[in-house]
Amino acid sequence: MKKTVIGRLACLLSAAALLAACCGNKDTGSTVSVIKTDVPARPDGQENVIGLRTDPIDTVRIGFVGLGARGAFAVYRYTNVPWTKVVALCDVLPEKVDNSTNFLVEQGFEAPAGYTGLEGYKELCERDDIDLVYICTDWAHHTPIALYAMEHGKHVAIEVPAATSLEECWALVNMAEKTRLHCMMLENCCYDFFELTTLEMARQGVFGEILHAEGSYLHNLSDYWDDYWENWRLDFNYRHRGDVYPTHGLGPVAQALNIHRGDRFETLVAMDTRSVNGQASFNAKKERSDYFEGEEAEAFRNGDLTCTLIRTVNGKSLLIEHDVLTPRPYDRMYQLVGTKGYAAKYPVEMYSLRQDGLDSLGIDYHIDNQHAPLPEEVVAKLHGMFPSPILDDELEEKAKKVGGHGGMDFLMDYRLIYCLHYGLPLDMDVYDLAEWCCLGPLGEISMDNGCAPVEVPDFTRGAWKDADGFKYAFADGSMK
Repeated sequence: MKKTVIGRLACLLSAAALLAACCGNKDTGSTVSVIKTDVPARPDGQENVIGLRTDPIDTVRIGFVGLGARGAFAVYRYTNVPWTKVVALCDVLPEKVDNSTNFLVEQGFEAPAGYTGLEGYKELCERDDIDLVYICTDWAHHTPIALYAMEHGKHVAIEVPAATSLEECWALVNMAEKTRLHCMMLENCCYDFFELTTLEMARQGVFGEILHAEGSYLHNLSDYWDDYWENWRLDFNYRHRGDVYPTHGLGPVAQALNIHRGDRFETLVAMDTRSVNGQASFNAKKERSDYFEGEEAEAFRNGDLTCTLIRTVNGKSLLIEHDVLTPRPYDRMYQLVGTKGYAAKYPVEMYSLRQDGLDSLGIDYHIDNQHAPLPEEVVAKLHGMFPSPILDDELEEKAKKVGGHGGMDFLMDYRLIYCLHYGLPLDMDVYDLAEWCCLGPLGEISMDNGCAPVEVPDFTRGAWKDADGFKYAFADGSMK
């Protein structure tokens, strides 16, 4: 009893200390308690890696770590990506390595080297004939593998979320800055075709000033919990509170808002529901498995639904939701709300513009009902007027043929290799990684302290002001 009381008192004192700092509301003059987060000083000798360019690589030699569903399918996709060679494969389970090796050989490729076991990735990273380590493991191993790979001179591409704590976010930022190597999170939803077109429309000012954005990951996983190796995904939700998988919804809208390219996240507030289905899933899993032996079922941390509100330095707002435990239909809730227009995807794709906006674009259509979205024929014209600069008909056709969530996975891979091959800045950098991944740990802090506002650390350490809007890099030297 004495230890319990002392422990609770320590928690209360810690929370009180965190809440002691206050900041003023610029608009009303009122003060709001904001939990501060540390921004460690940049280590001596390091510089930011915004716009990082590295030497061009004629053939990008790749080592894959993690060959479950995502990793094995990535190996397949890379048999269709130019300028690449699969050099090595690694998984905890030898049969996974064998399966992907056999596939490559059947396709006429040279058999890659194989590594197995929990630390097999170290031997892979220590090779001197690998340029890129492509990481598709469970979340807990993403950052340790990426750090080891960069320490050994390799660029890294990491499945989402690349980091699960603020410590991991900062570790990846510092390692990327120290080694001057690319560290990219594989956020495929930034390459979905509607999002690409809408991003181009936003960059061209079609929606006016973007004031608000929404994104989500609503995906009922009740039929999939048993598919995760060693039950790692349900286990992570059991132990962590908050939006543990924010990046699919956050990534595309963050690009439209030019995050760390003229604006940045400033504060967030998070809240959740109580755990009902999560608790039930845990109890059912515990009954038929000894994986949770000794764990207390009532300790399930994550709520069935989490909402996070973010405000940027420039006064924009974002709403991000996470729900993998209720029977809602799949939804990424992509929305942009601008002063002159609106875009949304899920459950249907739609645009709304003001009449003067249509007129300025030369589109001959009269809006009779401002409360309704634009009709399909107008949407088709808009798509034709604002193609993404990274797409052409041939590449789009190939992406859809190769596949991967409709083709966006292949397009993501293609752009990564294109930029490495030509020595260009990547579309997504280590700061995107940290900014998009930090919602989980920051949301947990917010909810554990009565849904208090929490400061979002500036992972760029001030360099967010140096870039002027989101741009793609091209082999001809242009930035579009």
